[in-house]
Amino acid sequence: MATVPPGIRLLVSFDRDQWYRALTFILTFLLYTSFHLSRKPISIVKSELHKNCSSVNELATMASSSSSQQPSLPSLHTGTDCSWKPFDKRNYKQLLGAMDYSFLCAYAVGMYLSGIIGERVPIRLYLTVGMLTSGLFTCLFGLGYVYNIHNLGFYIFVQVANGLVQTTGWPSVVTCIGNWFGKGRRGLIMGLWNSHTSVGNILGSLIAGYWVSSNWGLSFIVPGLIIAVMGIVCFFFLIEHPNDLKSMYAHNSSPSKNVPTRSWNGVNGQTEVYLQYKDNKTQVNYYYEDSVTTRKSYDTELLLPRDGVCVPMQPVVVVKRELEPSAISFMGALRIPGVIEFSLCLLFAKLVSYTFLFWLPLYITKAAHLDAKKAGDLSTLFDVGGIVGGILAGVISDKLGKRATTCAVMLLLAAPTLYGFSMISELGLGPTVGMLLVCGCLVNGPYSLITTAVSADLGTHKSLKGNARALSTVTAIIDGTGSVGAALGPLLAGLLSAGGWDRVFYMLMTADFLALLILLRLVAKELTSTKSRPISTVELKEH
Repeated sequence: MATVPPGIRLLVSFDRDQWYRALTFILTFLLYTSFHLSRKPISIVKSELHKNCSSVNELATMASSSSSQQPSLPSLHTGTDCSWKPFDKRNYKQLLGAMDYSFLCAYAVGMYLSGIIGERVPIRLYLTVGMLTSGLFTCLFGLGYVYNIHNLGFYIFVQVANGLVQTTGWPSVVTCIGNWFGKGRRGLIMGLWNSHTSVGNILGSLIAGYWVSSNWGLSFIVPGLIIAVMGIVCFFFLIEHPNDLKSMYAHNSSPSKNVPTRSWNGVNGQTEVYLQYKDNKTQVNYYYEDSVTTRKSYDTELLLPRDGVCVPMQPVVVVKRELEPSAISFMGALRIPGVIEFSLCLLFAKLVSYTFLFWLPLYITKAAHLDAKKAGDLSTLFDVGGIVGGILAGVISDKLGKRATTCAVMLLLAAPTLYGFSMISELGLGPTVGMLLVCGCLVNGPYSLITTAVSADLGTHKSLKGNARALSTVTAIIDGTGSVGAALGPLLAGLLSAGGWDRVFYMLMTADFLALLILLRLVAKELTSTKSRPISTVELKEH
């Protein structure tokens, strides 16, 4: 007899729960990857929307300085030179910033409502609808190129609508992953899982960059179709909570096949009663069938001996009703220790991260004098560094059991690194590559840790007494507050960059220091606590 291949032995070594846990991990990873994949094209297409206006302005300036009688060259500002109206004006940076701001402002406002709604409707359906509508609006932006639309209001409307529907994503996937994974190694697991943000940005940059110079409409339409398809996958395969599987298997199992049963004549019109009792479960299921209705099942609890046998039962039973915990209120979530501090910290951390997300390709185009495709490809190195930073932050915080301290150290190192990047990026391609990796690691590390492991920790805080339904609201509050910073960052970058990119980097460094200051109280509390232990050694109940 041939030996079983080692790969098959590995596969069968995992039990059913582990396979479903892996499915949830991979599926939610891919779902939110598609969210970020659909957000990235706007940053890649910016340099194409205003392709040659800057060079035309320089030509006009040189001509006017060489001869005082030489007229300016407004006639050169044609659709061909500047690629796309209405972004062919001198204030194109403000117009592009307004598009970013409209998306992110709608995202920030919608996020506060999204978590509250997400706790009151099925997450799978909520996420599916959000992804389908997000795909629709992403494709609509690209159709502006196909149908030659030059109305700024159209693009602003699409950005606002897309920002609102994209808020369905983050509270939903964090709630799912928090339901399936306990706190034991949450930092490492969520650090790996949160790399979907950077993976989505990388894929979005590559996909958008492939068509940006030839047909930038496809840079939006293809990601829009991808997120819509993933929404359909979500509808068919996403499992919100492990208890959903238990109820499914309990519903599908037949008492006559699984455990011994016994029937006897009932009373009050009941003709048959089936009793099922399991040794290793505290739940007892009873199946009733009468002459009027079809068979129904009820969760009941009787005073029965724990010997795993079927016993006669009296006509009167005691029914146990477990009421689901009520959803937490907005103010109740704010009262959880640490929610306000981490929310405000994320505001400034996300301000820095999203400024890079929306403006880095354009900055590289101007600073390194690269075309749109090469700048988009080079900007993916920032997200590669972000993957490493998210995992590193999760591992360190798990080992030390100090989430706030881990974030604070990375924020402290990020500020001078940003200054170094602003100096080195003009020296050549090699130094720029190295600094992009380091900046991505230090900027996205705290952002990743707060939006994943910290949010899940606070959403299952001991003060909630096991009420796991608070996770979505807490996640939405933290990420919603962070999204306010995400909206302000690109807007400020668009305004400040008119006076030089140095002002943008000073703004980013200031934001990092403010994020650090907000965490100082929690850092001091962690460092002075004598009871602090690594999270991996603390006995915590999975929910």
